Amino acid sequence: MATTISHGEKNSGFQAGVINGNIGNITIVQSETLNQECLRDLRTTDPLDDKERIKNSKGGLLKDAYRWILDNKEFRQWQDGQKDRLLWIRGDPGKGKTMLLCGVTEELTRLYGDNANILFFFCQATDPRINSATSVLRGLIYSLVKKHPSLLPYVRARYDHAGKALFEDVNAWNVLSTIFKDMLKDPTLQMTYLMIDALDECINGLDSLLDLIIQESSANLQIKWVVSSRNWPEITERLHIVTQLAPVSLELNEVSVSEAVNQFIQHKVQELAKAKKYSNKTRDAVQRYLLSNSQGTFLWVALVCQNLEKIRINVLKKLESFPPGLNTLYRRMIDQVRESEDAELCKEILAIMSTVFRPITLHELTSLIELPGDGDDDHIPLEEIIAICGSFLTLREHTVVFVHQSAKEFLLKEALSEILPGGIEAQHNMICARSLDVIFKTLQRDLFKIKLPGLPAKDICKPSPNPLAAAEYACVFWVDHLQGSKRNKSYDLGLNDRGPVDVFLQQKYLHWLEALSVLGSVSNGIRAMQKLEVLVQSVSTLEGHSVEVFCITWSPDGRQLTSVSWDTTVKVWDIATSQSMSTLEGPTDMIFSIVWSPDRRYIASSSNDRIVIIWDPATGQRVSTLKGHSNWVNSIAWSPDGSLLASASSDRTVRVWDPATSQSLSTLRGHSDSVNLIAWSPDGTRLASASNDNTVGIWDPATGQSMSSLRGHSDSVNLIAWSPDGTRLASASNDNTVGIWDPATGQSMSSLRGHSDSVNSIAWSPDGRRLASASDDGIVKIWDPATGQSASTLDGHSAKVFSIAWSPDGRLLASASGDMTVRVWDPVTSQSVSTREGPSHGIKLIAWSPDGTQLASTSNDNTVRIWDPANGKGTLTLEGHSCGINSIAWSPDGARLASTSNDNTVRIWDPATAQSVSTLEGHSAEVFQIVWSPDGTQLASTSNDNTVRIWDPATGQSISTLKVDSYYISSIAWSPDGSLLATASVYMTVQVWDPVTNLSVSTRDGHSLGITSIAWSPDGIRLASASNDYTVGIWDSTTGQSILNLEGHSRAIKAIAWSPDGTRLASASHDNTVRIWDPATGQSMSTLYITSRGFLDFDKFNPNHLHTSLDNMDMV
Repeated sequence: MATTISHGEKNSGFQAGVINGNIGNITIVQSETLNQECLRDLRTTDPLDDKERIKNSKGGLLKDAYRWILDNKEFRQWQDGQKDRLLWIRGDPGKGKTMLLCGVTEELTRLYGDNANILFFFCQATDPRINSATSVLRGLIYSLVKKHPSLLPYVRARYDHAGKALFEDVNAWNVLSTIFKDMLKDPTLQMTYLMIDALDECINGLDSLLDLIIQESSANLQIKWVVSSRNWPEITERLHIVTQLAPVSLELNEVSVSEAVNQFIQHKVQELAKAKKYSNKTRDAVQRYLLSNSQGTFLWVALVCQNLEKIRINVLKKLESFPPGLNTLYRRMIDQVRESEDAELCKEILAIMSTVFRPITLHELTSLIELPGDGDDDHIPLEEIIAICGSFLTLREHTVVFVHQSAKEFLLKEALSEILPGGIEAQHNMICARSLDVIFKTLQRDLFKIKLPGLPAKDICKPSPNPLAAAEYACVFWVDHLQGSKRNKSYDLGLNDRGPVDVFLQQKYLHWLEALSVLGSVSNGIRAMQKLEVLVQSVSTLEGHSVEVFCITWSPDGRQLTSVSWDTTVKVWDIATSQSMSTLEGPTDMIFSIVWSPDRRYIASSSNDRIVIIWDPATGQRVSTLKGHSNWVNSIAWSPDGSLLASASSDRTVRVWDPATSQSLSTLRGHSDSVNLIAWSPDGTRLASASNDNTVGIWDPATGQSMSSLRGHSDSVNLIAWSPDGTRLASASNDNTVGIWDPATGQSMSSLRGHSDSVNSIAWSPDGRRLASASDDGIVKIWDPATGQSASTLDGHSAKVFSIAWSPDGRLLASASGDMTVRVWDPVTSQSVSTREGPSHGIKLIAWSPDGTQLASTSNDNTVRIWDPANGKGTLTLEGHSCGINSIAWSPDGARLASTSNDNTVRIWDPATAQSVSTLEGHSAEVFQIVWSPDGTQLASTSNDNTVRIWDPATGQSISTLKVDSYYISSIAWSPDGSLLATASVYMTVQVWDPVTNLSVSTRDGHSLGITSIAWSPDGIRLASASNDYTVGIWDSTTGQSILNLEGHSRAIKAIAWSPDGTRLASASHDNTVRIWDPATGQSMSTLYITSRGFLDFDKFNPNHLHTSLDNMDMV
């Protein structure tokens, strides 16, 4: 008897099937194999489906429209010969390149059938699923594996470790291109034809894709390529270097193309005449008009015929309203939209479609537009509105798409002011606001009634109607639109406290994550939050100046900010509201400097009209004018008590004024060139000046006498700043450096180097622990003046940064730029952080310092933390990697710590200051392991790019590169004297290398499964290897011969370590044991039971003490 057992609703998480007969005979069948999972994650779209969709949307494939290419000389040479491996079809928009490729694919399929692989991919700029180089590779690999499942292991070898992220993370292109190249080299692969349409519509990674095509078109005689593109110079320049290139220009084949268009016209007119019941006269007149005006452009013909389908009467009269040429036709269609009764709605839809990041469905469009009418009965069906926009938009299975990429380009270039009168930023802002609105209205807890968590997304039954149908686009792309609206006035309001984004994070964030998981878009959500994190670094943007802003100053209480622009105005801003309070207008010449009085009652400004003006910031009115300089006044500064005002001029002097009487009290002379800047010491007893004579002067303002002259810069000194306690003075110069001086002795304390262009502004934090600098390179840097190291970098301006200023509490930093904006930042630093708790993201790896006094650990938040093992407290946090950290290693002297990351870099840190000393760049894929040479002068790293690099940690330069014949290097180890390097791979091979010659000294294959770890004996004579085959091998490092094979573990071995005297060898296994071996006899001496096995090492000071990830263990 059959029994059916069920529990709960469809998505309750438990569904029992039919139990037949004896329970012992029940067979559990998995619904999906791992291969199917891999293919499903690999697929973005199926190129075969894309081709059919394209053919159907263009009314089918007309053989007479592509027949000419089959007899073309260049095509025949490419098809029949061995010399030309790359056929490049190029032409202007609408010339029929896509349908030509469709025709070529079908012709090659007809000719070769199963005797060749015919693979193709159609790029489309408006669809993010098929508009990137990575998408192209995913499509080609997917098609190849579908036809030849035996090639899937090339993908599975990496997929089984990484999952879907393999195809989507920052390294996807590098990984996929390696897989693709390996597949093309497979000896079983037949002759293969690879076709890529519309290279110009590959928005992301075009250069990388072109590199791959150029390289592979000459590397493999079994592969032939066909690509198409517009006549873009950047593509032309790259492809013309290919020696095996067969170019087909549609413009140079004008006669053939025109004849093909004529055939297309005859076909379309016959369809029209039949459908619209044209008379012979009308049919002939339509055909003549199209033949006379098509200009050899398929798209123009298709668009005119599409419009003729809607015309019922006066066909010939209306026919003449369609001008020749694509852009003139688009212009006529815009005029038609403007003249329609639903013009505003049409323009709103065109504006939305020109701004969204992918084609959207009708449901999604409904949530983003404002429909007219008071009730549903007044709403015009969207299908009808789309029809009015028919020369630009069309519907494909309820999805709104552009008829052609050229239609979108016309709207954004030629009709921008008509469809987007407020600008593209305002449109992004509107879509962001409406996206958040639909998110707030739609999302709620357990929207799909899943009830029990943990049900795979693919197993969730989506109800009809789908509650997420209208919100899917909004959920995935709202942050992208927020980012796109950065220059819009409403942008800052959205990021304010209690603004829409703040409310979203507090009320809808978890519901949003749930929706993304159901949509299979969690990775998009992660990227969205990363973008949002960058956006909120810039707290607000103040806009109002008409040209570049070059100087800013905070009011003493931090509530107001003044900005100076090349438009000769000064604006006073209210930080809380981001609104302009007043505008100071008066100087007819350029304002150079502006400062608040300490009591906030006055603002002083200087300009190139040789005067100093004192203003009332509340009213914007002038209070007094100070005259006396004979040249431009470059800088002014109030004394700390506000009783005096100093000014510096191009007349080589500094003047000290009494602002109450407007009288000059003293004139300081001594510089031999213009004085650019002045600054009072915090106690008001000294005055510093910076000059074009490359020096900094220290003065006694009471006597006017020079106290010292600071020399060291090699170019003009433009900036100076006292530390808050007056014990240090910072200076910035056109030599791109910042100097830190002891003003008491006149000695240089350090020189900060890191900017690539002139430094325009420097500012100490209120506590004196940080120094910020801004440069013509568009970057703001925050330094640790004690070490001279860069602590963090603020990158967001799109032009030179002219000025920076800390808020009085040191929590905010403002910067002014040539991009006409002022940005207020919440600076992210790399300062030491003391805490009593471990990282909230968990500990991944640990490493003891050589003297055992410190412990380093890594966390899932991409940081390294330094611990004091005596009290368990974290002492420092090292931040800088942008992706997960894979390995850490102390230098032998404990003075440096190295880390490797999935961001393809190695970083070297100073563990005393938490500063990044250098970043080693050169690997093209994830960097996994790092090992210092015994003397600490070299560093070896392994990577997924199949190389081992040897670095000089002192200079950060790569010394040599070892190319390993293995897909994954699992372990590396230096010999005790540093003369040799051993590598082990998951392919069961141990190699010993001479890093000087880059040659392999010996190779040993012996394990039956992958090797996980290797370790040299202290005398360098033996090499031990741990393997997934449950054994430890001991080898002669010189000959590669096996000495012993240690057996006893019941699961894979992950770590091994020699005792300092070489008399014992420890191994840690997944069987939760550590075994101690006698390497002379191969006998197991003892077995220790643990619950962690990631780290293993003998104590260098006590050979009877063993360190593990879990704890320290005594052997006796």
